[in-house]
Amino acid sequence: MMKNILVTGGAGFIGSNFIPYFLKNNLDFSVINLDLLTYAGDLKNLEEIENHNRYTFIKGDICDRKLIEELFKKYDLYGVIHFAAESHVDNSISNPDEFIQTNVFGTFTLIDVARNYWMESPHNYKEKYKDCRFHHVSTDEVYGTLGETGLFEETTPYAPNSPYSASKASSDFIVRSYFHTYGMNVVTTNCSNNYGPKQHDEKLIPTIIRKALAEENIPIYGDGKNIRDWLYVLDHCKGVELVYKNGIFGETYNIGGRNERNNNYIASKICELLDSSSPRENGKSYKELITYVKDRPGHDMRYAIDATKIEEQLGWQADENFETGIEKTVAWYLKKYHILS
Repeated sequence: MMKNILVTGGAGFIGSNFIPYFLKNNLDFSVINLDLLTYAGDLKNLEEIENHNRYTFIKGDICDRKLIEELFKKYDLYGVIHFAAESHVDNSISNPDEFIQTNVFGTFTLIDVARNYWMESPHNYKEKYKDCRFHHVSTDEVYGTLGETGLFEETTPYAPNSPYSASKASSDFIVRSYFHTYGMNVVTTNCSNNYGPKQHDEKLIPTIIRKALAEENIPIYGDGKNIRDWLYVLDHCKGVELVYKNGIFGETYNIGGRNERNNNYIASKICELLDSSSPRENGKSYKELITYVKDRPGHDMRYAIDATKIEEQLGWQADENFETGIEKTVAWYLKKYHILS
């Protein structure tokens, strides 16, 4: 039986990598992609599947309850994988209201409509929908910041430090409450920093590549020693699929690449790859363009995820380390910018 699932934010970076991967591997599912196409969503990211017979795009807002209810009825939705979120920390500092609206109220609207459609009453699913699942995709930033040692685990207390991470923490708690109060079949994944093809130009890695190729200064916050655990986007997509299909309901799974790198290393590595694949006309290294700018407020020093739970319980593992993943990423952007054919 063909099952229709709703993927929110599917025109964004992670969602647009996930949908083609999921359609290819799950022939008994059709995907309804709901995306408002704000600045971070781009249908060009999905050109490869725009005419796919198991794919439907809907432009709309996850906060629009009437629309969400109509989609559940029209497509008889069997599951939700919820990527849609405002996610750029700098923007959350200047415009926090958009983040609260989308990430908190939008998540509430989605899960509440799903509950009403799938369930008769608390802890009582309608027979037809007894296997329906709501998968909430979140971030490691809800855990706050780490010192020089230690890793975020699923049991790490929440300590969000930006309006963005506070809004994601709030949405995580809403999903948790629908499991405990209503007995809804929910799972949550918290991932580390994603990178790879289709990422919005404003993010760190695309910015380094774009600025370097334009012969502009490459801006790095503070002293460049902020550390992130980097996860290649396709590895994240594989983890999301695994948790959606096999995760224990009510559980949270952290997805991390075990690839801790600081921003100085990231910038230098990308410059080295560009030096060999698209050398500067003056013969000098792109590293000369690296400059340090004033740090952003509340900038967390280090994130790193312990992915033991998803590795041991569901058999997930990252196929890429940072060095293999960044090569693929730089090559993709060089093609995007028409540097390589």
